[in-house]
Amino acid sequence: MSAQLAALRVLLAAILPGNRFYARKLEGVSGITSLEDFRRRVPFTTKQELVDDQAAHPPFGKNHTFPLSWYTRYCQTSGTSGQPMRWLDTPESWEWMLENWDRVYSAAGVTAADNVFFAFSFGPFLGFWTAFEAAARMGCLAIPGGGMRTAARLRTLLDAGATVLCGTPTYVIHLGEAAPAEGIDLSRSGIRRIIVAGEPGGSVPGTRAHIEKLWPGAKVADHHGMTEIGPVSYECPARPCVLHVMEDRYIAEVIDPATDEPAGSGELVLTNLGRTAAPLIRYRTGDLVRPALRGRCACGTDDLALEGGILGRADDMVVVRGVNVYPTAIEDVLRGCGVAEYRVEVRVERALTELSLEVEPGPEDGPDLEHRIQAALYNALALRIPVVVVPGGTLPRFEMKARRWLRR
Repeated sequence: MSAQLAALRVLLAAILPGNRFYARKLEGVSGITSLEDFRRRVPFTTKQELVDDQAAHPPFGKNHTFPLSWYTRYCQTSGTSGQPMRWLDTPESWEWMLENWDRVYSAAGVTAADNVFFAFSFGPFLGFWTAFEAAARMGCLAIPGGGMRTAARLRTLLDAGATVLCGTPTYVIHLGEAAPAEGIDLSRSGIRRIIVAGEPGGSVPGTRAHIEKLWPGAKVADHHGMTEIGPVSYECPARPCVLHVMEDRYIAEVIDPATDEPAGSGELVLTNLGRTAAPLIRYRTGDLVRPALRGRCACGTDDLALEGGILGRADDMVVVRGVNVYPTAIEDVLRGCGVAEYRVEVRVERALTELSLEVEPGPEDGPDLEHRIQAALYNALALRIPVVVVPGGTLPRFEMKARRWLRR
């Protein structure tokens, strides 16, 4: 019997029948004999189900295995794509997530000797809360950057001797671009490792190169997770832009989002095996991935490898004149052209989806930027996409998840 199947059986025994959400959902499901049997008999869990459950049974819904008095942690999703969800954890389930972050840090080469700066707001979403506590627990100096403006974060980061920076790709870029205006030379900082999460970007080659140019001497490590599912992946130490799913902590599946059938690439479906207090079983994450061929990786693990990390969201991918366009593909081209910031407008005209872009030039861009971007987009996607260059500082900056795609 596989370790995943054994852990799944322990999880199901622990949550049923105390968890009213899954007691109803899994009624009649018992005696799981294999992972194939599990996938065949157990239905998916969707975000909409969870939102509806919390709306019908406010404020926390029914997805709780234990009495509410046992729960000590409150988080909520960012709400960038709908109604925020509230999520509670017991100390045991929180500890499970800290152990996941231990794996992320280990793969990134972070040790107890590091000083780790967290450039996020410390709001109610999970964000880097578990990362902060895991760093402190392993002996790092954990430096909170909440409640600060960009300039104050930069100076605190330098004054405290930070060697590791954690943030979203967007905000790490913003910090790097703001440094010169504050008279700060980042080549003199001690940052050697930048761990990014919260949005695609860390596994986009163009974005990754842009970050490393802004932060001389630092190397980027990607990671992804979700408030409701927990910390999921770590970057492969041997292959940049490849994420490994922690398969001793999760059962991972990849399905075609249109047919719900197993697929070689498509939507990532996850079951967390240790967050017993608030579990998710066969959860449709909405994240689009492209798994590598199975086998022993150069880094020594057999964990599922995702080429290019998270490619985007199932509801973000658009079809333009027959071409599937992912946000990460646009970002890779634009960062490769050196733009400082951008915004994409998606509109439907006579039943046809069209894109147009606004871009801010970087400090080294010349007058031909518009034409260079259009040519690069055509070479990458075989699409002619209108591009307008706007003055620097025109487009919004984001501290957490960027919202660069506008739908008209």
